[in-house]
Amino acid sequence: MEHGESQPLIRPAVAGDGHAVYVLDHRCWSTVSDVSEKPDPPTAESTAFADERHQPEHMLVAERTGPAGPEIVGWVRLVQPIPLPSNAHIRTIMGLGVAPELRGHGLGRRLVDAALDRAREQGAHRVTLRVLGGNTVARALYEKAGFTVTGVQPDEFFVAGEYRDDVLMGIAL
Repeated sequence: MEHGESQPLIRPAVAGDGHAVYVLDHRCWSTVSDVSEKPDPPTAESTAFADERHQPEHMLVAERTGPAGPEIVGWVRLVQPIPLPSNAHIRTIMGLGVAPELRGHGLGRRLVDAALDRAREQGAHRVTLRVLGGNTVARALYEKAGFTVTGVQPDEFFVAGEYRDDVLMGIAL
């Protein structure tokens, strides 16, 4: 953040944010953090809200006012991982993105904290997530927010010619 620049506002996503979130997700994609193929380049019809597990109600976005008006510069997706009553007390962070030019300024932590607050509001007892073992920046962020490692699936993914561990993390609320 530049001196004197205001912090982005974190708010619930709305349907109209779908294209901007898709564009940001495409910009953020990396073999360090992603296990899926790079998303197709954005088109006018591209949206992050493409199916029932990817809807505005699952997301918080960080929005700042730029020279061209409001822009989405971060997002976090929070879902109930297994849609069963016996799992209703759990929420999972299933993705976090921060515009590359804003990384290292606390926005990721603010998004994680906002997701934890939302999980509490939803009555969750625990929040979990999965992160690639080599993604040391994300792991440090989650650890600073209070998450602890609850398990490791060795060599769970094969990304960019390398086997990667899947690190499971969680926090009690």
